[in-house]
Amino acid sequence: MTSRWKFWLITVAALLSIAVTSALGCWQLSRAAQKEAVQADIDAKAAMPRLDGPALGARSDPTSELHRGVSLRGHWMPQWTIFLDNRLMNGKVGLYVMTPLQLEGGSGVILVQRGWVARNFVDRASVPTIETSTALVDIQGRIAPPPSKLYELGGPERGLIRQNLDLAHFRAETGLSLPPVVVKQIGMPSEGLLREWPLANLGVDKNYGYAFQWFGLSGLIAILYVWFQIVRRFIYPRRA
Repeated sequence: MTSRWKFWLITVAALLSIAVTSALGCWQLSRAAQKEAVQADIDAKAAMPRLDGPALGARSDPTSELHRGVSLRGHWMPQWTIFLDNRLMNGKVGLYVMTPLQLEGGSGVILVQRGWVARNFVDRASVPTIETSTALVDIQGRIAPPPSKLYELGGPERGLIRQNLDLAHFRAETGLSLPPVVVKQIGMPSEGLLREWPLANLGVDKNYGYAFQWFGLSGLIAILYVWFQIVRRFIYPRRA
């Protein structure tokens, strides 16, 4: 291969590499912008006035109110309490406690993610006793999607302890008209439950970090190309 052909081959390869790495950097910036928009929407919903039971029950699409705060009053339905296994809080594995709440005034029923409790690893078939008042209760929380699904074998589960919650299956099982969202209860520990839910982290910093790496690689390729193919070749040819 002649020196001329080698020069143009390296030039094309360098330009393609710069174009690809720059495009990847721009893509990471666009992903960061999308996540920041989602985070802004979450923050805006969290800052809105809290919904009460009647207002929540009147929503035709409660998923449009995700992350908004609620103040609910009603009666627990402990006969339908279930426990979701292998759920983390503060680095420890335990159970999420899920109980339907019958809203006051016939406003409907909603499933409440009441909190986290440690698991009995000696007797994995046992469930902890959760204090559940039979009187009218007031709870604070925020509207959330159902808990994330973990890997499981087979179809929807039954029983007190489950790996995942299939909301459609749970509706059919209980006969309750549950909306496609849950309320994540917040507040100080009570009833033997912790509620130190992790803050939403969309990973925007990672996208900016990846963008910096891609743009840095693009700049490095450009610098090396200029030095070896232009400076040393044409300005200091004797050192080439």
